[in-house]
Amino acid sequence: MKELVEKINGLMESFSKDAKAQMEAGNKAAGTRARKASLELEKALKEFRKVSIEASK
Repeated sequence: MKELVEKINGLMESFSKDAKAQMEAGNKAAGTRARKASLELEKALKEFRKVSIEASK
């Protein structure tokens, strides 16, 4: 679970950096990267939820 949380934190940092670049500088490529990171983040969060439920049983 520790590795999963670290992965989520890394994805969040990546998303945040790229989303900020898109908003502030109008960087279209950063917007694409941010959208990709958001999809990966969604998958990782679903996996965390699954692992967390199993751990609490």
